[in-house]
Amino acid sequence: MKMKKYNAPSIAEAMKLIRADLGEDAVILNSKVVTTKKYFGLVKQKSFEVVAGVDRVEKKPPVSPLPDFSVPASSYREAAATSSVTEHEKVDTQMNEELKKEIADLKSIMQSLQRHSIQSQYPDELLPFIDFLKRQELSKELITAISDELFQHFKNKNEEIAFGEMQVVTEAYLRDQLKDVEIGGLTYDKKYINILGPTGVGKTTTIAKMAARSVLEKKKKIGFITTDTYRIAAIEQLKTYAGLLQAPIEIAYNAEDYKHALEKLDYLDVIFIDTAGRNYREAKYVEDLQHLIDFNAQAESFLVLSLTAKERDLESVVEQFEEIPIKKFIFTKLDETNSIGTIFNLMIKYKKGLAYYTNGQEVPEDIEQPDLEKLFELFFQGEVE
Repeated sequence: MKMKKYNAPSIAEAMKLIRADLGEDAVILNSKVVTTKKYFGLVKQKSFEVVAGVDRVEKKPPVSPLPDFSVPASSYREAAATSSVTEHEKVDTQMNEELKKEIADLKSIMQSLQRHSIQSQYPDELLPFIDFLKRQELSKELITAISDELFQHFKNKNEEIAFGEMQVVTEAYLRDQLKDVEIGGLTYDKKYINILGPTGVGKTTTIAKMAARSVLEKKKKIGFITTDTYRIAAIEQLKTYAGLLQAPIEIAYNAEDYKHALEKLDYLDVIFIDTAGRNYREAKYVEDLQHLIDFNAQAESFLVLSLTAKERDLESVVEQFEEIPIKKFIFTKLDETNSIGTIFNLMIKYKKGLAYYTNGQEVPEDIEQPDLEKLFELFFQGEVE
């Protein structure tokens, strides 16, 4: 195989050089971004280094066979027509294969460029901190915005940049993004507390934690309504918590039961409503919930999400609940993950606040009512200046 290295200011230029030199049969063997530092390393000029190769196989021209004069001429005409169609099919197939090969080469190059994109945009001093933001699973949009802020802030600084300095800039940016969302737990301005969320996120345990604190810390008279009639275990679990707190509990199988339960528990200060855990990426389940529960002015609704779930799945759930007045998230299973970037991503993207996060199964201990200082402490914990 003949191999050769090419340098060009763009991928398109590199591909032109390769085709002109090695022909259409050339394959891309490797590609990377090469950067040249300028202005004390703060500005980098990039070019593209591509290694390509081609197999040189000499092809002998085909020898045409002598015609068989015992075969009628009409047979040759039919054979020629058939051969012509076959040749067209071969050409089409060959073109398709070449197109697939070219697309595969471009994909390989783009993947290589993506790996080097961050390094080519920012000075080396910022790269470890940018890697930290990625490990905390901040969204690409937030990482890019924060990286730009860091670059602008430190572009004229010649000495080493401390982690703490970059942390201050990052906190300032995130604070600005969160200035219009509310952070904090129950305000007790509303009588009805709706706890919503998909299956498996720990809604019932979270309700028990919130209810226990309402009784122990705020001295509130509380009660429970459960609409989770799909799981017997969920009803029994909530009944156990209600017994420990000496609080009444009602079960609502339909909208009429729900209305009757509200009337029966009207004398209480706070009523916690446990909803069924369903696959709320499906719109029909959210519609069923809207038919069952009255999300009126006297209700405060919280969406419970697990930090161990895929962020794209969480986004799908949030988007399905757009028609329900949810102002705050509750995030569970903080103790089962090493990153909390998802909290910032969802709050900023959907402009919703944060009520609580939970970090264990103990009731009522393992629940925290956060503020921004606590969130930043969690976000940067384990990192040293």
